[in-house]
Amino acid sequence: MSSTIAGIPFSVLDRSRTREGRAAPEALRDTVRLAQRLEALGYHRFWVSEHHSVPGVAGSAPTVLAAAVAAATSTIRVGTGGVMLPNHRPLVVAEQFGVLESLFPGRIDMGLGRSVGFTDGIRRALGAGKQDVKDPQDFAGGIEEFLGWFTGDQDRYPQVHALPAEGLRPQPFVLAMGEGADIAAAAGLPMVVGDLRGRDRMLRAVERYREGFRPSAWADRPYVVVSGTAAVAATEEEARRLLMPEAWSMAHSRTRGVFPPLAPAARIETLTMTAKEREFYESGLRGHVQGTEEQVADALESVIKETDADEVLLTNSTYDRDALLDSFTRLARVAGLPRVPVPDPPADSSR
Repeated sequence: MSSTIAGIPFSVLDRSRTREGRAAPEALRDTVRLAQRLEALGYHRFWVSEHHSVPGVAGSAPTVLAAAVAAATSTIRVGTGGVMLPNHRPLVVAEQFGVLESLFPGRIDMGLGRSVGFTDGIRRALGAGKQDVKDPQDFAGGIEEFLGWFTGDQDRYPQVHALPAEGLRPQPFVLAMGEGADIAAAAGLPMVVGDLRGRDRMLRAVERYREGFRPSAWADRPYVVVSGTAAVAATEEEARRLLMPEAWSMAHSRTRGVFPPLAPAARIETLTMTAKEREFYESGLRGHVQGTEEQVADALESVIKETDADEVLLTNSTYDRDALLDSFTRLARVAGLPRVPVPDPPADSSR
């Protein structure tokens, strides 16, 4: 383990992926069980995601799932990666996080994004239009209003208060690339940037963020969390097999329009794919942090040095849950976990 890797916290995002032959509720229970195991390994944060009307993902209500995870754990920080603000009224999201912070004080993170549903139908059902996707200023305004419910500074709705959120300080993060980096910088918030396969784009976003960062009541300096997929196993081939289920789901969605549950690697290996499916599938296998512990350590050291990251947030979706836990266990060894608790992103000393 290098000193570069040992110096920063490692966290995990779980997307509650469904599996062929398994009901969606099992995927949510799997997420809670995984959080418990990762807490024991010494990971810093455990985040859940938001997806709607996607057969391959069970996590549609991230704050509800975060509550279940927080209740089943005791030390790991718990949050969302993320809640998509265009899908919700900021007041309602603030109230939800206020309840979480009240129940689990000092452990709640608020990862905020601006993605919406995959299709027009989903967007309409959520009450989010295409304009919400295209206009970054709408997202910036949503963040400003959202944070104002905690500080009591929002003035769009006089005499309205978000209770019990007002006065509480769960930690906000912005999920960002491109223009999102500018929004995070202007708001003075920690930024989560990914994925690791688009290294040049990631580096540009990090540079824009650090150059434009303005200290705020939430953070007095930039805080960069780099995010991506990691697969660690005893051999390169086993690590590749960990990535196969997600790669095939992506290829299936790109060619057939539906993002399906995860299939076992053994079945995927028997499939006859079209040329287009094979192209997307092979693309989905490339560029991730993958391999043996030694190979992954080298790759992560390179990423951390290039980005000067403050934290690493990694994810993996695979059919075999035992292999998934083994991968995160090996990753914990690479990271030198468990170790002493790490500090939260820098906050204004006047708070």
